[in-house]
Amino acid sequence: MKIFKLPDLGEGLPDAEIVEWHIKPGDEVSAGQTLVSVETAKAIIDIPSPQAGRIAKLFGRENDVVDVGKPLLAFDGGITDSEAKTTDSGTVVGEMESTEDLIAETAIGLHHSTSTFKATPAVRALANRMEVELSMVTPSGRDGLILADDVRRVARILAEHGPMEPLRGVRRAMARNMAQSHEEVAPASLVEDADITDIDSSADITPRLIRALIAGCNAEPSLNAWYDSHANGRRVLERIHLGLAVDAPQGLFVAVLLDIQDDDDTAIVERLGELKEKIKNRSLTPAELRGYSITLSNYGAIAGRYASPVVLPPTVAILGAGKSRDAVVARNGEIAIRHILPLALTFDHRAVTGGEAARFMKAVVDDLEA
Repeated sequence: MKIFKLPDLGEGLPDAEIVEWHIKPGDEVSAGQTLVSVETAKAIIDIPSPQAGRIAKLFGRENDVVDVGKPLLAFDGGITDSEAKTTDSGTVVGEMESTEDLIAETAIGLHHSTSTFKATPAVRALANRMEVELSMVTPSGRDGLILADDVRRVARILAEHGPMEPLRGVRRAMARNMAQSHEEVAPASLVEDADITDIDSSADITPRLIRALIAGCNAEPSLNAWYDSHANGRRVLERIHLGLAVDAPQGLFVAVLLDIQDDDDTAIVERLGELKEKIKNRSLTPAELRGYSITLSNYGAIAGRYASPVVLPPTVAILGAGKSRDAVVARNGEIAIRHILPLALTFDHRAVTGGEAARFMKAVVDDLEA
């Protein structure tokens, strides 16, 4: 057999989930023919055949997650020693000798917080059969020992709430990104209000927010940057590649609008329309999901005044806009009713100072109020 491995799907996309096989073992395929549809962090991609030939074997089923560089399928033909080693699953068959010795290990969660749990091999086997994570179990035994009854109690509770829904595709990527942010970023937040009474409240405010964000980057470029935590350095970018957070039924999308600083209001509206249509049709390419230098989240289109948006490495800032409202304010020494837009800026304090963040926010507010 000749092994075809999952190809590189783009920077930041280490794996993919098999959505649908378009072929089966024994099929004859031509070069360029679609073999399989896979879902990456944010998009569905059709993978073409690199050659013509007969399909000998598929190495994954639908909903399986495959790492880049791992076997995807095999064509009839020779297989090299290195490929044979790659496809070897390394499964060990045998029996484990029974023992009552305690096994203690460290549980690592999404946020890399650590705790220790203890259980006998028999209890661990019971938990495995009942699909109960030991890190979820409150021990009742001496010195924190997890007992069989503890596992059964958790299993009953989980059964009452129905089967677990695995995180797939967009939601799986979101969980991974949030864990990375929690582990790496030193977040700080700054909030402010903007008077947008003179802006048409019936229109989508997103294009106007984008223009204000551009003004903020022009006033304080340090927020339009990438930070390398390993090298402890930052790269301030001249061009603005805006990551736009978009809510969708599948989960949170962050798609990029490259070189947005060169676009006028009309161009911004057109590009936003094209982007939303691609998200709806799941036709975004990997290139449209990476490389953003700063992020905008208009969560207020749904609800919420202020928030603490999450910065995703290697970016250093995200601007959030809350739900606008009418408010009684003092203006030019008089009481007036004005339309107010709450803003929230989260920045990575390792790379951005408080003064830089404040100057950025001031420029954003000034542009919205102009």
